[in-house]
Amino acid sequence: MEQVRQSEMNISSVPSATEAGLIPLDAQQVQRIRRIGKRLLRVANCLIALTEDADKPAEGEKSMESIEAQFSNSVPISGIPVYVPDTRSDRFLSTHRQVVGAPYIRFFASYPIRNAENAVIGNVRLIDYSPRVLSDEEKQSMSDIAVLVEREFQLSATNASRMELMKKNWNLRRESMIDPLVGTWNRTAITRLLKQEIEQCRKDEKPVSVVLADVDAFKKINEAHGRGVGDLILQKLASRLRSCIRPHDTLGRYEGGKFMIILPGADHIVAKLVAERLNNAIRTTPEKAGETTVSLTICSGTVSSDKFPSAGVDELISRANAALSSAQKMGHNSIAQAVPPAA
Repeated sequence: MEQVRQSEMNISSVPSATEAGLIPLDAQQVQRIRRIGKRLLRVANCLIALTEDADKPAEGEKSMESIEAQFSNSVPISGIPVYVPDTRSDRFLSTHRQVVGAPYIRFFASYPIRNAENAVIGNVRLIDYSPRVLSDEEKQSMSDIAVLVEREFQLSATNASRMELMKKNWNLRRESMIDPLVGTWNRTAITRLLKQEIEQCRKDEKPVSVVLADVDAFKKINEAHGRGVGDLILQKLASRLRSCIRPHDTLGRYEGGKFMIILPGADHIVAKLVAERLNNAIRTTPEKAGETTVSLTICSGTVSSDKFPSAGVDELISRANAALSSAQKMGHNSIAQAVPPAA
């Protein structure tokens, strides 16, 4: 092979695809680059041969494309340009079965592809069925094609890194919005989600309701059974509340033993029915925390935008809190709704 010694044909420093950290390329873009190579250099095929981890043609496939790919994959990755004007005259390829026999490959050329660290990760390869000599301009075109492939790898790596960073940022952001004890949205998140629901429901010309539910005498539960039992009770309570609402409703821990439920599309009538369902679900089933069984009740305060159409986040929460305070004054397991002041 022109400009190539036997020792250079098998480069021990060539990393595997895994070691090189290769990101899979866009298949359509690879095909575009190969088509450009075939047309520009007027050869039977332009191939992208990667390291030993590269995809191989399917076993038993007999298409000309697969035969050419098999030939290309049988030649070791080279770290320098390789130009073989006539394979029958080359000391390394002259005995190759696809040179001495069908399909009688007569021309081969290879140009290295490198990663950002300048390590060889593959070759651009040309195959044809007639001997030929590449001009300097054509050799430069091969180099340009290799650069296109290298840029595709760099772009794929950049996109993969960006996606991984976005995923990590999203996970961190999501973790910062999740209550670590009960696994629901925390106060910051539930308040932000309420703002979004108010805006969306106004666009859709639908009401939105809020239910604030607070465990009755939660402080006494902690004092009587310990903080550990209290924490388990809150976890079970959150699970029970979640089971009582629709999939598109939103549950969050507002503070202490107080939970907020956002009900998009629900008016004040539906809000009261939901609050009654929540109260009954908690009251009728005592919760177990280890060996301790605790009977629970909650009080709920509701507010609905059909009663306060111009209210924003702060006003709805304030009115829900006021309704909850009214319910707590009425006694355990009570419900109160916020209503506009009488004219």
